[in-house]
Amino acid sequence: MAEPILIAKHEKVECVLLPALANRHGLITGATGTGKTITLQTLAENFSRLGVPVFLADVKGDLTGITQAGTVGAKLAAVLKERGIAPSPSVACPATLWDVFAGGKKADDKSADGAQGHPVRATVSDMGPLLLSRMLALNETQQGVMQLVFRIADDNGMLLLDLKDLRAMLQYVGDNSRQFTTEYGNVSAASIGAIQRGILQIDSQGGDHFFGEPMLNIADFMQTVDVDGKPRGVVNILAADQLMNAPRLYATFLLWMLSELFEQLPEVGDLDQPKLVFFFDEAHLLFNEAPKALVERIELVVRLVRSKGVGVYFVTQNPLDIPDTVLAQLGNRVQHALRAFTPRDQKAVKAAASTMRANPGLDVETAITELAVGEALVSLLDEKGRPCPTQRVFVIPPGSQIGPITAEQRKALIAGSLVAGVYEKAVDRESAHEKLRGRAAASPAGDATSASPPGATLPPTGTASLPGGPSADGNQGGGLLDGLKGVLFGSTGPRGGKHEGLAESAARSAMRSIGSSVGREIIRGVLGSILGGGRRR
Repeated sequence: MAEPILIAKHEKVECVLLPALANRHGLITGATGTGKTITLQTLAENFSRLGVPVFLADVKGDLTGITQAGTVGAKLAAVLKERGIAPSPSVACPATLWDVFAGGKKADDKSADGAQGHPVRATVSDMGPLLLSRMLALNETQQGVMQLVFRIADDNGMLLLDLKDLRAMLQYVGDNSRQFTTEYGNVSAASIGAIQRGILQIDSQGGDHFFGEPMLNIADFMQTVDVDGKPRGVVNILAADQLMNAPRLYATFLLWMLSELFEQLPEVGDLDQPKLVFFFDEAHLLFNEAPKALVERIELVVRLVRSKGVGVYFVTQNPLDIPDTVLAQLGNRVQHALRAFTPRDQKAVKAAASTMRANPGLDVETAITELAVGEALVSLLDEKGRPCPTQRVFVIPPGSQIGPITAEQRKALIAGSLVAGVYEKAVDRESAHEKLRGRAAASPAGDATSASPPGATLPPTGTASLPGGPSADGNQGGGLLDGLKGVLFGSTGPRGGKHEGLAESAARSAMRSIGSSVGREIIRGVLGSILGGGRRR
């Protein structure tokens, strides 16, 4: 049985997180500046000490301090002494740094001053139409078109690896929409345009650096290293300070990683400790204006990923940021202070208090507004999986450095990483963009094959039967006559469309130009004599 994690204490009260129940997920909430980041760092440090790998997003840029041994300053020492808490032993955690914008411009497009970590990439196909639609803020109709484009690409062996592949496929489907309507459904030009504009927006925010290959191997998030003869979990830190300028990309990226864990990891049931702990900071971005289908998927993943040995901890300002269906899955709670300066704030405080288990000796609602920095209301699961009564306690500070590391320290960590050199060089193999561009270059302007779907074949232009060939009714020698009929009176195209003949075209033009009943009668007579029909009596 793994050693319990001491999170907070006060006098004789100690709040410990049982590692065997850490995969029941958790929630860390509180206003800005109340101590959420310190709580997150304390938890991550202790999971690493137990040999559990951790993933966390460094939104403010100061969680990299977990890689360096910490010291207790005079101010912190005085606070700890006042609260009766002994300083934590100094410790440095093994870590891997990651950066979505590594090797390219940052999200604010102001600099390209080097990577903050190893590149993180995913392919467009692996992301899938649902998550991409969420990232691009598409409506229901546009989502349907996105799914249609993915299906056409799959059916025709077109790889969608990066954004240029997706743009090329969208343009191709839009330009040839009539060819796909019967088999796949209507393709709206307006929807194609809206999706293209959304891609350009994501591209301008740096999304082009995220989509591509080599794609991240989720197993690289689950590394351990030996320190003094004991396994220590590697803390994976995603540089998210620039990524927060593209909130939809940030939320979609983290949800994609969670989905990858769910799909790739085997079922393991309940373990003595998790295989991985995933911290989702600024969790409200995941659910902000999320469609119902996406919320249902998040709920499903959170509910079932527990059996894969993964614990998920959401970090946000208020429990109301999390949908009730997801909030019900979060058993371990740490509530920092909330301020009730406005009627809306007061309502939020009441709602937060209602999510905590009642303690007869504690007014939870009042306590939420009185908590000091580093103080919290904590309710964790006991050995039987029941929430403990809420306790008002002080969070134990981490033994690692509080605050960011230097640029030199960051470079040293990247160079000495377990995955150094694995993801740095991008790979651009032949995919949809290259195939469609080659097809367009090989087809002369106006060629019938240039507008065909990737998997379709059209007969060569002008394939009328030669004299002596079979006619439409199977007789020999009728090929020339059939060809003339097709020219004069129209024929059926390769996809069933009726092509208008010369005679019909001339008749239609004459009918439009002659408005009198006499003129129409003359035209009907001419057509009747050509077609062999009789006049009406």
